[in-house]
Amino acid sequence: MSITYPLDILADFPGWLTDFDLLWRQEQSRQANGRTLVKDFGSPLWQMGGVSKPLRPNVLDEWRARFAALENGLQTFKGYPLSRCFPIAYPNGSWPTGGGFDGISATIYAIGADNKSLQVDLLPAGFALRVGDFIQITYGSPAKYGLHQVMEAAAADEDGITPEFEVRPHLWPGIAINDLVSVKRPFTLMTLVPGSVTSSADPQTGRGSISFQAVEAR
Repeated sequence: MSITYPLDILADFPGWLTDFDLLWRQEQSRQANGRTLVKDFGSPLWQMGGVSKPLRPNVLDEWRARFAALENGLQTFKGYPLSRCFPIAYPNGSWPTGGGFDGISATIYAIGADNKSLQVDLLPAGFALRVGDFIQITYGSPAKYGLHQVMEAAAADEDGITPEFEVRPHLWPGIAINDLVSVKRPFTLMTLVPGSVTSSADPQTGRGSISFQAVEAR
């Protein structure tokens, strides 16, 4: 049986992400008056780093092999912040309607003219998004995945439609009304930063930790 990509290598990762932030693709220049000019060279990409807890020798070897399957950046995996697998208001998927909402079947209701705001529908009435939550937008063919962080709190009305709220990064080209929106384990595709996986072991015990860095793959 062949390995299918993208891998969900974080689903049982025995550690934590030390960072999950935007990598801004910008150029800065300082003027004589002290003002710094910033110019974008493309939308920012998500980047992250992770480290495991100390692992027994057999477990460490298993995780070395699992990361080797990503071929030093050639193959993709599902990248998401482990702290935000669910919205802040609903830890572990404790949705306001219980099992009546699956967390992955909301859709875009409207997109703001600024291309950094949107409305979402098909949510439970009163569903609350808080600043810092993440949403995943699935769009295009073949499917692409946009991971966006909520910048403004928003609550769905009685029809399950949110007011307009901003996200970062800006919406990717190709995202459109009726595209699927997921609030359950939202992810984007990522690849390892080449050469970033380290897994040195203690020469006395054989125990060690594995760490890595990754960046979004558009």
